[in-house]
Amino acid sequence: MPQTGVAAALDALRQGKFVLVYDSDRRERETDLVIPSQFVTPEAIRRMRKDGGGLICTTVPAKAWKRLDIPYLADLFHEARDSHPLLGELVPNDIPYDVKSAFAITINHRKTFTGVTDRDRALTVSCFAAMAREALETSSSDDMLRRTFGQQFRAPGHVVLLNASEGLLTKRVGHTEMATALVSMADLTPTATICEMMGDDGKALHKTLAAEYAKVNGLVFIEGAAIKTFWETRTGEKAKPEPKRAGVCANGR
Repeated sequence: MPQTGVAAALDALRQGKFVLVYDSDRRERETDLVIPSQFVTPEAIRRMRKDGGGLICTTVPAKAWKRLDIPYLADLFHEARDSHPLLGELVPNDIPYDVKSAFAITINHRKTFTGVTDRDRALTVSCFAAMAREALETSSSDDMLRRTFGQQFRAPGHVVLLNASEGLLTKRVGHTEMATALVSMADLTPTATICEMMGDDGKALHKTLAAEYAKVNGLVFIEGAAIKTFWETRTGEKAKPEPKRAGVCANGR
């Protein structure tokens, strides 16, 4: 039988195991496979694409994306609208349950080939985790960090980066922030790699089926409400209330 609760999830993450995170009935209604980016292997990528089936993404803590100058994709679209008017029209300003999408740029490590294989994506993710850790801990200048980033990675690529909001759950309660908060509370490098679990009916895997998957595979399944409560107790900060869920489908992660 799998352990339950956020404390059990943190223990699992420290061991490099997956945990399953369901956001809420009022948001995406999706369960993501979550694993610390520093522990990502080709086998982990394979499990995400086979058992998850959604988009494999890697979160970036605010201090790291600021130091590395990793932009939000929506901001790039907005800034490029004068040269490419269509990009201005595509800015995601109508997400029904959120204010802003977390999507940033996509990357490949420069030692990858196509970048999409399990081995290539694992290399990109694990090396990015090391890059993020350097950005968080080093005294090197921002310019030097950005040059190092450019020397190691190219864009576009096959690993989608998600910029976590500054303040995490105080500002946003997406999978990006919840996963980043979890690995941070586990005292790991605060970047997680996540993937939505999809059902055979073409919809997001229902949370009861996701919970059953966790039970069968000895994994921890937790809901966003539990993460918010645990995080508020741990940090003393109030998590942002959930918005009312509209009937339009959109993805902000």
